Amino acid sequence: MRYGKTVTSAFLTALVAAVPLTAVAGDKMDEAKDKAKSATHSAKAAVSDSWITSKTKIALFSDDRVKGRQVTVETKSGVVYLRGKVDSPEAKAAAEDVAKGIDGVQSVKNDLQVVSPGARKDVAANDAEIAKQVEAKLARDQQLKKVDVRSDAGVVTLSGEVPNINAAAKASEMARGVSGVRSVKNELTLKTTS
Repeated sequence: MRYGKTVTSAFLTALVAAVPLTAVAGDKMDEAKDKAKSATHSAKAAVSDSWITSKTKIALFSDDRVKGRQVTVETKSGVVYLRGKVDSPEAKAAAEDVAKGIDGVQSVKNDLQVVSPGARKDVAANDAEIAKQVEAKLARDQQLKKVDVRSDAGVVTLSGEVPNINAAAKASEMARGVSGVRSVKNELTLKTTS
């Protein structure tokens, strides 16, 4: 009888000792599951954004109201950005309508510039020069060397990462100081430290 109590007592002691280990293992499993879900969600978002971009480009090329080759399409978190130069206000509106009709699009940011075909060559040359001048000016500042610059009809768009809000403000100020710049769209994001 004593032997049975000793075995039962040893079994219960081992069981009680194993319960915290099981709880810790359960927590680790839950943590691993959360990480896997997060990674899957990020991958789905990236695939979804590229899918939306592709579908939007195809739709723009197949719409007679818009010359698809004039429109650059980017998608970030379901927001479609339309950039480039189109021939008329109607083409600009049509491009936005087409993009809004694509499944998965959360919203559309229409940054298309209306430029007549005759003036397009001059505007394109001017934009290239403006972007080059802004890039040269920003390259002089260590914090702003890697800022991406795009110019559409004198509207300069700054994108990329900067270390702080002061650097972002300084980039806008420097870009505005370049001759020919009509306005500046600051899409810079702050670097996250891990």
